[in-house]
Amino acid sequence: MDAAWPALERHHAGGWIFRAAAGVTQRANSIWPRNTAHHTGEDLPALLRQARSWYRSRRLPVIFQLFEDAEAAPLHGLLDAEGFTRQSETLVLTRGATQVPGPAATRAIPAVELTPEPSEDWLRVWWQVDGRGGDEAMAIAREVLLGCPSVYALVRDNDGRPAAVGRLALPAGTNLGGLYCMATLPETRRRGFASAILGSLLQAGNHRGVTGFWLLVTAANHGAQELYAKAGFEEAGRYLYRQERPRRAPAGC
Repeated sequence: MDAAWPALERHHAGGWIFRAAAGVTQRANSIWPRNTAHHTGEDLPALLRQARSWYRSRRLPVIFQLFEDAEAAPLHGLLDAEGFTRQSETLVLTRGATQVPGPAATRAIPAVELTPEPSEDWLRVWWQVDGRGGDEAMAIAREVLLGCPSVYALVRDNDGRPAAVGRLALPAGTNLGGLYCMATLPETRRRGFASAILGSLLQAGNHRGVTGFWLLVTAANHGAQELYAKAGFEEAGRYLYRQERPRRAPAGC
């Protein structure tokens, strides 16, 4: 997951990895506490001080991407005491490559376009649905995407206008594929475009020897979870983001 969405800046501190990309996307601007289980409670406050200094120098908030499990409990306890918020609970869903056939596109849906890089049309659809910021932020997000070999899928409506997109990340050194950036424009939803994108990316992964897939979906997005369940995906874990609350400057009088 980390390799599929690589931050533009990385710094190792103990068992933690600090990641930054000018504030574009939570995932690329958060701390991955990779080896939390190997640190004692006494280590955690020192690491948090390092994190605050590193992110402060970049004018970014301190955010953790953290699973809810026994190993992470001491860090969650520290973050609770420090007043960190809990945000964006996310499900990690997985399936095998041959577990079930991918959803098939119907004749009413134009062929899905597959490319090794995101086209301008692809970027505009994804950013319109999921993006935060203008063209400069979108350019940074494109750099993040290109940091991992991928397949980009786009489908157009019957008038030739871009309607839906998706991305299959293929990190080097693994036979797993990650599905990202599944986005359908609001005016083209409920027409089978997302299913066509998903089916094409699963097929593309099979053709490239992928033996298993993962994807990430927010716990609140029940519609997307239904689509993925029909395609054979099952929950394998959950994570959330813990963000430091802004500190108010002391009032003077």
